[in-house]
Amino acid sequence: MKETLHDSTASPSEPPVFQPIPLRKQRDYRLLWSARTSSITGSEVSRLAIPLTAITLLSASPAQMGVLTAAAFVPTLLLGLHAGAIADRLRRHRPLMIGCELVSALAALSVPAAWLAGTLSVTWLIVVALVIGTAATLFKAANFPHLAAVVHADQRTEALAGFHASYSVASVAGPGLAGALVQFLTAPIAVLVEGVSFLVSAFLLRSIRTPEHNEPAPSRGLTRDVAEGLRATITDPTLRALLGSGTTINFFAMAYTAVHMLFMVKVLDIPEGLLGLLTAVSGAGGLLGAWVTTRLVRRFGENRILLGSVLFFPLSIVTVALLDGPLWWKLTMLLSTGLITGGIVVAFATSLGAVILRDAPVEVRGRVNSTINFATQGVMALGGLLGGLLAELIGLRPVIWICAAGIALSSVWIWASPLRTSHRP
Repeated sequence: MKETLHDSTASPSEPPVFQPIPLRKQRDYRLLWSARTSSITGSEVSRLAIPLTAITLLSASPAQMGVLTAAAFVPTLLLGLHAGAIADRLRRHRPLMIGCELVSALAALSVPAAWLAGTLSVTWLIVVALVIGTAATLFKAANFPHLAAVVHADQRTEALAGFHASYSVASVAGPGLAGALVQFLTAPIAVLVEGVSFLVSAFLLRSIRTPEHNEPAPSRGLTRDVAEGLRATITDPTLRALLGSGTTINFFAMAYTAVHMLFMVKVLDIPEGLLGLLTAVSGAGGLLGAWVTTRLVRRFGENRILLGSVLFFPLSIVTVALLDGPLWWKLTMLLSTGLITGGIVVAFATSLGAVILRDAPVEVRGRVNSTINFATQGVMALGGLLGGLLAELIGLRPVIWICAAGIALSSVWIWASPLRTSHRP
């Protein structure tokens, strides 16, 4: 990574002070950011195109759709911990990342090819989802420590905020692009965009020039390596707090996700056509959050951002639970809280990633990140299942209140941790 020398005011006896070049002027960071944005946007397109292919062209049954949906999460549950151990064994992470993108591209491109050949089936789509999910799990495990090689330590929070901004852009633009492609090109051909996006990502990653000098710790076997990552995460008070808080948030957030659309349509009488607008506003809030977070972190530090942002997580859920009145008032409140919550989520996620990079020992950094991802992503399926079952037993509104209370518990993890008392920013 390039740095610029800034020593115009330094005395001859003082060591020179190095100032990192702004990220927007760093070629390799721009390439890395563009690669992720391309890949994520393509994935957002396929999130609509693949299920529509299964439903409209292959007459998939509800059971088959359930398996197809679950297939995207299975690799994280099966390989999430091991992926981190694999990443920590590597001296260079970029070749694995490029390989994952190429494998994903081939899998995605096989969908329109099989459709044109008349051999496409639901089983084929499930296998494709498993392959892409596996590649994505390995990619994420390698990408996290790779960021440390490309970006200066003082700029990692800003870099992570940039990645979350690309997620927000994709969440806003992806569904609209997918709808247009499905309408004009048919669903299987729309998946072609995902395949091309993976190829573009691989090409951009291949163009990065920053050398990697990772020195992996000696491996004691995959199982012991995984156990060491778990131990490093659980025994460190700060990392344990991040693990507990993230897991709590995602569990209750998915329980809420399982019922909130039904609640909005059936109870709040929100027109179905406006639900997409509410989702887009949340994505726009994420963009705003990415911009604001980098500025707030410079002033207050990651610790204080985590302490403050976690308090606002229940805001949108409590608003939904209390909401009543005319449609214009409901929409005003939902749009406002959605914008705020979108920004809060990005601020929290960005600061969480920066603290992991800062506090996790370098030799287990990939395993710590994968351990936290494994837990926070793995509970999502359980949370969604619980939300649906509870709604059948006690009703929609009580479940929403339970989710608000559950997410509020995440603040206990953060405020009871060294993040509150540490003198570090």
